Amino acid sequence: MVTIATYIIIDVLIDHPGNLLSLAGLALFIALFYVTSVNQAKVNWHPVFWGLALQFIFALLLLRTKAGFEAFNWCGDRVAEFLTYSDTGAKFIFGDAYAEHFIAFKVLPMVTFFFTMISVMYFLGAMQFIVRNIGRFLAFFMGTTPAESLNAAGNIFLSMIEAPLMIQPLLSDMTLSELHAVCTGGFASVAGASLGIYMNFGAPASHLLTASVMSAPAALAVSKITYPEIEVSKASSKDYYRMGKAKERNILEAATAGATSSMKMIGLIAVNVIAMLSVLKFLNTTLTWFGQRAGVDEFTFEFICSYALYPFAFFMGVSSKDSRKIAALIGVKTFTNEFVAYQQLGVLIGNKKNFTIYTSVMNHTDWYYRGSDIILPMVNQTLANGIVERKSEVIATYALLGFSNFGSIGIMLGALGGMIPERRSDLSRIVLRAMIAGNAACLMTGCIAGPYH
Repeated sequence: MVTIATYIIIDVLIDHPGNLLSLAGLALFIALFYVTSVNQAKVNWHPVFWGLALQFIFALLLLRTKAGFEAFNWCGDRVAEFLTYSDTGAKFIFGDAYAEHFIAFKVLPMVTFFFTMISVMYFLGAMQFIVRNIGRFLAFFMGTTPAESLNAAGNIFLSMIEAPLMIQPLLSDMTLSELHAVCTGGFASVAGASLGIYMNFGAPASHLLTASVMSAPAALAVSKITYPEIEVSKASSKDYYRMGKAKERNILEAATAGATSSMKMIGLIAVNVIAMLSVLKFLNTTLTWFGQRAGVDEFTFEFICSYALYPFAFFMGVSSKDSRKIAALIGVKTFTNEFVAYQQLGVLIGNKKNFTIYTSVMNHTDWYYRGSDIILPMVNQTLANGIVERKSEVIATYALLGFSNFGSIGIMLGALGGMIPERRSDLSRIVLRAMIAGNAACLMTGCIAGPYH
C-alpha cells in the first residue's frame, strides 16, 4: 500500500493535481457501496484492497510503461487484424458491397467467427487452461473462492452467458455472495466478440483489452463490499478442475457448434440495438415535444442524463466541460445498452479526428460552435455534439465497457436461471444489486485508467 501510494503521489498527482478527482471518485464509490452493503460488519477488506491494487498495477504496467503500452498496442492490433478474417465469409455470403450494411454484414459476422474460435479452443482445453491459471492468480491475491475467481477470469474472454457455463457444476452449491460475484462479473464485462464491434465504432483496441483485464478484479472487489460473505462456502481447491468439458467429438464438430451457438448472441445484439435505438428515438421525440412547449429546445434523454449523472463523470476525472457529454453516454449505456453508447462515443472520436485534420493539417481556423455542434465552413461539415478531450475519450472507453444495463438483467436471469432453476428466487433477489455493482466496477476502472491515459 505504501509503495502504490508513493508512486501515485510522485508520478500521477504532483504534476497533475487534477487526478485527485479520480482518487476521490474511487473513495466515493467505495463509501457508497459500504453504506448500502447488506452487512457492513461482514465486509472483508482483503479482496477489496487487492482488487484495487491489481487495477493500479495493471494500469501502471499496461498504460504507463513503454514496454507494457507497446505490448498491448500490438495485441490490440493483432486482435483487430484477427477479427477482420470474418470479412472473407461475410463477403462470400453478402457480396462485395457487404460493408455498406456495416452492423449487419460486417460487424455481426465477427461474432460468429469469434464464437467458432472460442469453441475450438474450449474443445482443445486451451480455454480451460487459460481461465484456470488466471483464476488461480486472482484467488491467490484476493482470497476469493475458486468459482468466483474462475468466473471473473472467464469474463475477460466470454460474456455473462458463456462464462458461467464453464463453472456450471459449481453453481448450485454457491453461497449468495458467490452468486452475486458471478452476476457482478458478468455485468462488469463484455463478450470478447463485442470488442470487435466497439473497435469498429472507433474505440481504441488497446484500451478495450486493458479494460477487459482490469474489470475482473474490480468486479470482485465491488461485489465483496456490497454483498460480503455471510454464509459458509463449500468451495475447495478441487473446484479448479471441475470446469465443464466440451461435448463435441472433434474439432470440426466444435467449430460448427460454436458457429451455431453464435446465432443466439447475434440475435440478442441485433434485436437489442434495433429496439433500443427505436425506443431512444421515440423517447427523445416525445421529450423534445414537451421541452419545446416549456421553452427548452434540447430536452432529450441524453440531456436529462447529462445533468443527473454529471457527478459520476466529474469524479472519474473527466474535465468539467466534457462531463455532461460523458454523463450522457453513461446514461445511454445504463438505460439502453453499451452498443448504442459506444456508437455515440465513436461519433465523438470521429469528430476529434476530423477536427484535427481541419485545424492542424488543413490549417483552417474559421470553425465555430453552433450550440453543442462544431461547424467547419470550408468543408461544409457539422460535427454533431462537438468533441471531447483525449482523457475523456479514454475514461469513457473504460466506463462503458460492460453489460451493466437494465435490459441485461433479463438476460442474466434467463441464462443463470436455466442452469440452476432451483436458485431462481435467490438470483432474483441479488440481480439488481449486482447490475448496479457491475456498473460501478466499470466506473471505478475509468477512475484508475484516467490518470494513466
